[in-house]
Amino acid sequence: MTNREIRDAYLNFFKSKAHQIVPSAPVVIKNDPTLMFTNAGMNQFKELFLGQTAITYSRVADTQRCLRVSGKHNDLEEVGIDTYHHTLFEMLGNWSFGDYFKKEAIEWAWELLTEVYKLDKNRLYVTIFEGDATESLQRDDEAYDHWKKWIAEDRILLGNKKDNFWEMGETGPCGPCSEIHYDMRSEQERLNQPGQELVNADHPQVIEVWNLVFMQFNRLKSGDLEFLPAKHVDTGMGFERLVRAIQNKTSNYDTDVFQPLINFISEKSGIPYGEAETTDIAMRVISDHIRAVSFAIADGQLPSNNKAGYVIRRILRRAVRYAYTFLGFKNPFFNELVPLLAQQFEGVFDELIQQQSFVQKVILEEEVSFLRTLTTGISRFESYVVDKEAIDGQFAFELFDTYGFPIDLTQLLAREKNLDVDMVAFQEALQSQKERSRSATAVDTGDWVLVHGNEESEFLGYDFLETDCQIIQYRKVTSKGKDQYQLVLSQTPFYAEGGGQVGDTGYLLQKETNEKIFVVDTKKENGLIVHFTNDLPTNIQATFHAVVDKQKRLDTENNHSATHLLHAALKQVLGDHVNQKGSLVSPDILRFDVSHFSKITYEEIKEVEDIVNAKIRENIPLTEQRHVPLQQALDSGVNALFGEKYGDFVRVVTFDRNFSNELCGGTHVKATGQIGFFKIISESAVAAGVRRIEAITGTKSAAVIREKFELFNKLQELLKNPKDFVATFSGLIEENADLKKEIQNNILEKSLALKQKLEDKFETINGINFLAVEVDLPNSEAVKTLAYALKGSVPNLFLVVATNNDDKPNLTVVVSEELVKSHNLNASTIVKDLAKDIQGGGGGQPTFATAGGKNSTGLQSAIARAKEFLN
Repeated sequence: MTNREIRDAYLNFFKSKAHQIVPSAPVVIKNDPTLMFTNAGMNQFKELFLGQTAITYSRVADTQRCLRVSGKHNDLEEVGIDTYHHTLFEMLGNWSFGDYFKKEAIEWAWELLTEVYKLDKNRLYVTIFEGDATESLQRDDEAYDHWKKWIAEDRILLGNKKDNFWEMGETGPCGPCSEIHYDMRSEQERLNQPGQELVNADHPQVIEVWNLVFMQFNRLKSGDLEFLPAKHVDTGMGFERLVRAIQNKTSNYDTDVFQPLINFISEKSGIPYGEAETTDIAMRVISDHIRAVSFAIADGQLPSNNKAGYVIRRILRRAVRYAYTFLGFKNPFFNELVPLLAQQFEGVFDELIQQQSFVQKVILEEEVSFLRTLTTGISRFESYVVDKEAIDGQFAFELFDTYGFPIDLTQLLAREKNLDVDMVAFQEALQSQKERSRSATAVDTGDWVLVHGNEESEFLGYDFLETDCQIIQYRKVTSKGKDQYQLVLSQTPFYAEGGGQVGDTGYLLQKETNEKIFVVDTKKENGLIVHFTNDLPTNIQATFHAVVDKQKRLDTENNHSATHLLHAALKQVLGDHVNQKGSLVSPDILRFDVSHFSKITYEEIKEVEDIVNAKIRENIPLTEQRHVPLQQALDSGVNALFGEKYGDFVRVVTFDRNFSNELCGGTHVKATGQIGFFKIISESAVAAGVRRIEAITGTKSAAVIREKFELFNKLQELLKNPKDFVATFSGLIEENADLKKEIQNNILEKSLALKQKLEDKFETINGINFLAVEVDLPNSEAVKTLAYALKGSVPNLFLVVATNNDDKPNLTVVVSEELVKSHNLNASTIVKDLAKDIQGGGGGQPTFATAGGKNSTGLQSAIARAKEFLN
């Protein structure tokens, strides 16, 4: 079976078992602060396990693209070294939300593996949870009893908490699990050693292929376990490992999942795969990493220097470094794999083929940048190692942190010089950085406290800015030593941050006591609308009146609706390749990032502004459709954003169906006329292939226009109201430039005239022509001109020049080259010493150095002391 046939067989099997097949979520997570990337198939269903969202389908199956390169699940350093770890991988999964449980999950897993995929039953082993006395968790006898119907009991193994109790993170849904392992060793190896001894022993040919997780608990912040509202099944099968088992390969990289990529790399490099371990590892790394980088970019995460963007940049640079070091690629190559990858996933994850050109260009720009950095870093290394007996760990960390050098590259370069790297010091520096990063972002979140636990939260903010409500649940959060509270309300008019729009602020009023609790922010977490407050109400059980800050909401809506008009106008002016890559919609400004690979010209900006303002003047009424089936909306031609996870039902926001028609969950003006006026205030590059536009609307645009007119009127008055303002202003600039040039010439003439006077004042001491003098020159350029003129005419010169302009003392020291060599005189050393008299500092070259200070009364002392250096 090909990998496509294997994937299709899985989805069709569970479709036959009444499962709803759902699309993969993006690998970049936007509304869960506990995760950076989707690292398991269950991430998109987390709120269902927690009972925070209504269940639409009780049985679901999919293939989910996952990324494990950060946090608890981090496989990055193992990728390419072994044959079965990956950064990005597909996870085939089937779920039951309060429907079937262990019996069906186990039965269907066995049926699929042995009857559909025809895997050898004698090579299969399963594990169950052996229990854990410290948490009073019992052995999973229920799973054991179901498994023994299908497999010999000596193949049912007991697993400890580490292997057989699955937890997504430090907190959250969890439960005992049952793993299925497959033994791919030769017949002789299997006779020599039982497979039971190798399960979960990191044997490269005895690997886990499927994990059946029985979600029963929620891990609290305290570490305690509580039962979930219902029992669920969450299974995850590594697609690449499954393909390897079915295709009977000894490595995931030998399957038709990776071989097209590896063959391409081999052909381009001229190095056969399988020839040497170092080049094989490099090809595995590159073929794996292109998947992670490409899908992350397609899902909206651009490489950058912080958070998720830094992780993606690190993966990309790791791949480029392997290509550079081991395969001889000195020019960009990594990006050339994108078209092949996009074609490979066409019909599976179409996000990549739809953005193929954009993704490839972003990777190309990153490659070009890193290859320059790599060359600079290697040069830095070569300079450092001169006369060194070992590589200091702090220097190794500098290469890692500044130049993106993985430590193994530094070790490789060191070995070529027969040097060792101080790994202890390197690890200490790395750990210190991690601790600084953790402390800067550390958030201590308590467990939710239920107040009215049976109620569901409802968002009313599209229609109302005020409502009565109760607090369903709350928790305390500590960040940077400051306590805050997070509240979930039974119904709320507060919009939670999302889609680039900032969260609402306002207050909760307890009418009986007149107590007012201010809402300082609103965010969404796993389907919950969470209200941030600095205080907790005195009576948490009371009924409150929730009030949104109306002016802030209106200003924000102006900017949000303007982004929709802007997006449509950009497509009209620049082309259909333009797609939104990020946005910020606040009351004060809108920021809009779009895919475009050249600077947007002034003429294009003006045309975009004209289109948007024309649509504003038309006063187009908002048309919105709520609860539209996703596919129906997409089929209608609505504009959807890459990297967004849309639900089964969506909201469509339209301003003139033939102009702006988008999927959007944000709040908007009732008609475009409310926006008032739209003005772009900046355009810049934000990343490779991405331009950033910042603009203002409404009262903010009116204020800026007024400010500009006031400034213009003042300038007009100063210039006596000229008929041609530009010509007059240009004339002043030219006149100013001519005057500056004339002043500079006068200063130079003064310097040269002073040179002739000073030549007669030199004192010859032991063959050295010495002069220390204070002069009246207006700037450092004039002093430098004088100093170099004297240096050119006076041999064996040792000159100290002092100036004092606006009570700012300066010293200049000049020493002839011959005196630097013969008398060991150093202008930099001398000026640093003399600068003490003027309470300053400075430096420079051995032949020319300067210093500034703040005590002008010390100049004469410095002049007097200068002669001492001749002793």
